[in-house]
Amino acid sequence: MASIVFEGAEKRYPDGSTAIHHLDLEILDGEFLVLVGPSGCGKSTALRMIAGLEDITGGYLRIGGDIANDLAPRDRDVAMVFQSYALYPHMSVAENIGFGLSARGVTKKEIAEKVQKTAALLELETYLKRKPGQLSGGQRQRVAMGRALVREPNAFLMDEPLSNLDARLRGQMRAEIARLQKMTGITTVYVTHDQIEAMTMGDRVAVMRGGVLQQLGAPRTLYDAPDNLFVAGFIGTPSMNFLKADIVAGSERLFAEVGTFRLPLDADLLETRPGLAGYAGKSVTLGIRPEALAPAGTAQPDEASIQGQIAFVEDFGATQLVHLDIESAAVEDVTDEDAELALSGHRLRVSLPGGLPLASGEAVAVSVNAAQVHFFDPASEQAIRA
Repeated sequence: MASIVFEGAEKRYPDGSTAIHHLDLEILDGEFLVLVGPSGCGKSTALRMIAGLEDITGGYLRIGGDIANDLAPRDRDVAMVFQSYALYPHMSVAENIGFGLSARGVTKKEIAEKVQKTAALLELETYLKRKPGQLSGGQRQRVAMGRALVREPNAFLMDEPLSNLDARLRGQMRAEIARLQKMTGITTVYVTHDQIEAMTMGDRVAVMRGGVLQQLGAPRTLYDAPDNLFVAGFIGTPSMNFLKADIVAGSERLFAEVGTFRLPLDADLLETRPGLAGYAGKSVTLGIRPEALAPAGTAQPDEASIQGQIAFVEDFGATQLVHLDIESAAVEDVTDEDAELALSGHRLRVSLPGGLPLASGEAVAVSVNAAQVHFFDPASEQAIRA
């Protein structure tokens, strides 16, 4: 096992394009770190730099404290699990798992022992004589993991390993991979575009965009305290609502004003976000997660609630996602398609308990939990805190 450290690492191509911009990132020994972001953000390139499949054109990569920039892939003692499984169809499960050991000159007896031990860990003992074509997608993925695990490497590198599985199997394999990582304690770097995988599997999550690290932290930290508009919109399902608001001064306190809606900024809120005081008379972007909204009764003129009309409802059983057309033209038009932040028209997403009698066309009002509202600078897109 080993730590993996990027020190100002860059990846530039001969045509001048840059996939990774000055990446500083430490992956701790024994940690499960997830690299997440939209397509083209550089997460797979970073993983391939660790594996030695992409040259590092600037900065350094350290594995176990040693500079690994020029090490051949086979000398890095890392094992990679690919999206495609890359199993040999003519070989049995046992032969696929032990193939890497055979290539390294390990004795047949030792290979058999290691394969049996690994198969037991992955619950594959009864499938050792089968060919990959006789296995389900989840079983093939476990074989691919076994081939990496049997080597007892310093680190696992996983590049979207679950993307070929259906939703039910993905859920099962998420738990399986997390369990195996905890059991083995092997440093693991996991790449995905699926923020649900990132939030449920990683000890820490690194969010990337355009080759730049946006935020690194525990999953709960990214959800509760996103550093910028991109992270706020990318992390969380359903995604966060964004509204343009003006910070106005009342007789005794500040308010965030969105059309006819006024959100009071009380002393407790300003204590946790003192930087807001400097935005009096200016505009900000409010970030409101769907679950931070609650029914406020029927729609009546009331500055303490947001008025709207239900466009449609998605019923998930325990919860309902209500798409609400609000009266004020206040929804921020965030158009970065990769960030998946864009909202159509003036529509607000509201997460409500299942079973509430809601229908399209119905006028409703929702209240906002001020403590759960996020504030961003419209120009820099950074969170407003200190």
